Amino acid sequence: MTADPSTSTRFTLYRDTRHWREIARRVWAHRWGRVAVVAAAVPLVGYILLWLLFARGLPSAESLLTYQPPLPTNLRDIEGEPVQSFARERRVELKYEEFPARLIQAFLSAEDKTFFSHGGIDYPGVFGAVFDYVRKMGSGERARGGSTITQQVAKNLLLGNEYSVTRKVKEAFLARRIEDVLSKEQILELYLNEIFLGRNAYGVQSAARAYFNKDVDQLTLPEMAYLAVLPKAPNNYSPERFTERALERRNYVLNEMERNGYITAGERAAASQSPLGTIKGGGYGIRNIGGYYVEEVRRQLVQLYGEKTEKGPNGVYTGGLWVRTSLNVPMQRAAEMALRDGLMRYDHGRGWRDSGISVDMSRDWRSQLALADYGVGYPDWRAAVIVDKAAGAATIGFTDGTTATLPASAASAPKRGTQTAAFNFLRPGMIIAVKREGDNYVLRWIPEVSGGMVAQEVSTGRVLAMQGGFAMSGREAFNRATQAQRQPGSTFKPVVYSASLDNGMTPASIIVDGPFCVWQGAGLGQKCFRNFSGKNAGPQTMRWGVEQSRNLMTVRAANQTGMDKVVKLANRLGVGEYPPYLAIALGAGDTTVLRMTNAFAILANGGKELKPTLIDYIQDRAGKVIYRTDMRPCDRCNARDWDGRPMPRPPLRTKQLLDPMTAYQMVHILEGVVKRGTAQSLRDLGRPLFGKTGTTSGPTNVWFIGGSPDLVAGVYMGFDQPRPMGGYAQGGTLAAPIFKQFALTAFKDVPPTPFRAPEGIRMVRIDRRSGRKVFGAWPPAEDPKAAVIWEAFKPESEPRRTIRRDELDKRAAAEKRRSAATQAVQRQDSDFLQQEGGIY
Repeated sequence: MTADPSTSTRFTLYRDTRHWREIARRVWAHRWGRVAVVAAAVPLVGYILLWLLFARGLPSAESLLTYQPPLPTNLRDIEGEPVQSFARERRVELKYEEFPARLIQAFLSAEDKTFFSHGGIDYPGVFGAVFDYVRKMGSGERARGGSTITQQVAKNLLLGNEYSVTRKVKEAFLARRIEDVLSKEQILELYLNEIFLGRNAYGVQSAARAYFNKDVDQLTLPEMAYLAVLPKAPNNYSPERFTERALERRNYVLNEMERNGYITAGERAAASQSPLGTIKGGGYGIRNIGGYYVEEVRRQLVQLYGEKTEKGPNGVYTGGLWVRTSLNVPMQRAAEMALRDGLMRYDHGRGWRDSGISVDMSRDWRSQLALADYGVGYPDWRAAVIVDKAAGAATIGFTDGTTATLPASAASAPKRGTQTAAFNFLRPGMIIAVKREGDNYVLRWIPEVSGGMVAQEVSTGRVLAMQGGFAMSGREAFNRATQAQRQPGSTFKPVVYSASLDNGMTPASIIVDGPFCVWQGAGLGQKCFRNFSGKNAGPQTMRWGVEQSRNLMTVRAANQTGMDKVVKLANRLGVGEYPPYLAIALGAGDTTVLRMTNAFAILANGGKELKPTLIDYIQDRAGKVIYRTDMRPCDRCNARDWDGRPMPRPPLRTKQLLDPMTAYQMVHILEGVVKRGTAQSLRDLGRPLFGKTGTTSGPTNVWFIGGSPDLVAGVYMGFDQPRPMGGYAQGGTLAAPIFKQFALTAFKDVPPTPFRAPEGIRMVRIDRRSGRKVFGAWPPAEDPKAAVIWEAFKPESEPRRTIRRDELDKRAAAEKRRSAATQAVQRQDSDFLQQEGGIY
């Protein structure tokens, strides 16, 4: 019989445990065997209990592999230079290889000399710390830590700074886990980037900047040793308050470095003789420029990414962002100085003004003064506190602890609203502003009037400078350039006339400068508009009406064009959304100086759309671009090499908000405002400029907006709670000089550039006053008030009437005689509008 090949055989294996059970039975049968088993089991059971009580809910050590420490956001200007940072923990993250070897050796000698040999826990150190804890229990004293660098990493990054035995046990468990996950070099990198070393410096690189204004690779041996003493208690080794203690501890670290073989005895001796060499304050390499500009950037960043991690990993104070802005530092400084000088020119003659801030002289006045919310603006002004006052002088103190004398003669300006010298009102504890002149200080004050200023690049819309008040401080954080809603007055008139030019009018169109009234309904009755002087000039050209800022002509043009078209254009240009009321044509609708400046930049840009921007692009901590303002595609822009084809360029911004010929006509008219109108004080800048002054009813605000084909700037002045500034206050006398001072810096070394007419514009010789076409005469090159000028017309729109040369000569002679007869009685006014019966 043959076996069936399909039949399977199954085998079962049994482990013979009788031998091991017999051994266990014999061991347990002996007394010392039972003792040995219990002795071995107690530590194991204890470890299990400790794990259940303390280690079961600990954070994962693997999270440290992807840990990203909070990093500050860094701002760069238009040239790529650092200007500001936003940080609650100042930190610069470095790789392990970037830390100098001696710096690492200094920290190991001070904190954990067996770091590279232990497994995360230094058992002799732990037992010593336990003994010290028991010895000091109940005394209120804090026991020494005994923690290794690994344990400190566990505490700082995963556990917190609770002072308890529980935390120390958790720290030990977590340290062992960290040692299993990370290499020694990775642990040291985390530690040296995370540790707090005082002066708001987190990490060694930030501390090197804060204490020595150096990078880590520039530190000397004694400087490295000093930084190594700080992890335990930075305040206890403050170089200002505890110099001797800091030197003693630093020299201890140097001794330990010698004992560990890192330095020689000679190096230790030479380093021990060195002073600490720390600097006052923090040297973070940040210039801290552009207070209002930078604050506006911060607000936009918070809106995009949040302050911490509430909107993702790129928080402003934690994400380590690199932000490229369009801030032009020379222009920003020029805008700050021009606006401050303009505010002071208006306010200076009104007398000294108390800041309303004081400190408690029974406490540390120096620290109170340092924390006081009082910005003085000018770099040569200082905030001071009245420490003491005698009959002929007052003692003043500064934030650095120094004192000086303020003579009574240096505070002789009367207090506002009185005829009594300001010195009589000074009292101890009062915070004031002073300026050094020679060997003494003189009293200064912050003006009550304020304002805002913006400078914008015409081709891109990038904001190059922004000043939102006299000086940036907590009380002055309100940015008047972007947040103050003000009536623009006559700076709105170019919007009205642009709408008129877009709807059939020309610069030579005749508009009657005469009484104009409208019926507003039974409830409101009749509304009549008027010019400033109450006088009327009769029929005049549109150009003349703009140059002399005539209200009645503006209202008539708006009424003829249609207010619905005017307010639609204002909305397209970004000025604001307004109801179609005639009063809006005279600038009665609220807007901001940023919006108005952008609207003028659109005119200078040929009517193409512009949006004001402060941020060019944003990179995350790894350098990846995560936001870009200009999102236009650009094929081949990132090519590795030139391919012989034309230079790649992004497509042009082609969205037209306004007909380019209309935009040029308006700009050409506004050039006349500078040449012979209400802003002729700017004529001596010697370059093609356009602009418009503005003064609102009261007057409560004064404006000027204008610029060149490349740069437009706008400025306004007024009280935060609107009230009359005085009958003499006008845009041409107060705002235009601010622009002029700014322009002297902004246009320095910049060649003059003419405004370029778009295709289709016809330049025609006309009589400036009548608007009639001229034959037989040419506009003179140098005379801005010549009778004959070049005027810009759209095709088939130039005037048909003509005027001969002899008529022009007769008219010029008559105007000359009339001017000579009235010159003696006309009130002088650099704004020129008074001479023409204008208002704004």
